[in-house]
Amino acid sequence: MSPEKNNLRIVFMGTPEFAVPSLDALVGAGYEIEGVLTAPDKPAGRGLKMNESAIKQYAVQKGLRLLQPEKLKNPQFLDELKSLKADLQVVVAFRMLPDLVWDLPPLGTINLHASLLPQYRGAAPINWAIINGEKETGVTTFKLQHEIDTGNILLQETILIGEEETAGELHDRMKIIGGALLLKTVNGIADRTLKEIPQATIASGPSAIKHAPKIFTETARIDWSKPVDEIYNLIRGLSPYPAAFTQLEGKLLKIYKAKKETGKPASTPGSVETDKKSYLKFACIDGSIKVEELQLEGKKRMLVTEFLKGYR
Repeated sequence: MSPEKNNLRIVFMGTPEFAVPSLDALVGAGYEIEGVLTAPDKPAGRGLKMNESAIKQYAVQKGLRLLQPEKLKNPQFLDELKSLKADLQVVVAFRMLPDLVWDLPPLGTINLHASLLPQYRGAAPINWAIINGEKETGVTTFKLQHEIDTGNILLQETILIGEEETAGELHDRMKIIGGALLLKTVNGIADRTLKEIPQATIASGPSAIKHAPKIFTETARIDWSKPVDEIYNLIRGLSPYPAAFTQLEGKLLKIYKAKKETGKPASTPGSVETDKKSYLKFACIDGSIKVEELQLEGKKRMLVTEFLKGYR
């Protein structure tokens, strides 16, 4: 029998800003957070100052018990995790868990994923949904099992993607919607009203499933011989990080924001057109990309008008 809501003991696992609204929703609802797992602090920046994760900062602020294991199979860590006697573990943007961690609590381990599973399993679902020109995506809560992002679905919510929306903007909406869905899921587990739905009953076959693998440098390189819609979606899908890039007079140029212009371009794909004051365009096979916000190698991120004032 499941414990009552007020007695449900939860261990939360997460690292980046995306996970904070989910943890905050559980804390705000009065759940017992017995422990919070997050990534170890890492040196970052020129001064190699130790960087604390967004979840660590939140946990410290709220006075929650914090665990930052280097290795999840470390016997000392496993003993500490067992001592928390969690009924349920909640994972939001953490890392792959070994069986002996996710299988530990009696109610199992649930995960919040930023797509409508089984679509876009993998590390970068927000990016790939936009890169592929999707009109909608969503958030899913599901039970963890052996293969990544394949467990039984608990709840889902569909989210429309704006025509000009970037991955960063969608991320900021999804973390709030996801936090609310996660709380609804935990409430459902506590009062035993949720039914698990196997992903195999939703998928229409392996060929119909789109994946969301990690983004590599080559993914972000703009190929100006591609259609304008494809390039525009790549720019949106990789903004603000890692940002789609090209070359400008031998230097790397990241593009964060742009407009698309359709129609046969006056010049060959990849060629640049500018009035040196207000606009900078790159030609592609069926239109142009008009850059609005960019960053040239060695410079800061800026608006194109600011860039053109100082660039000769």
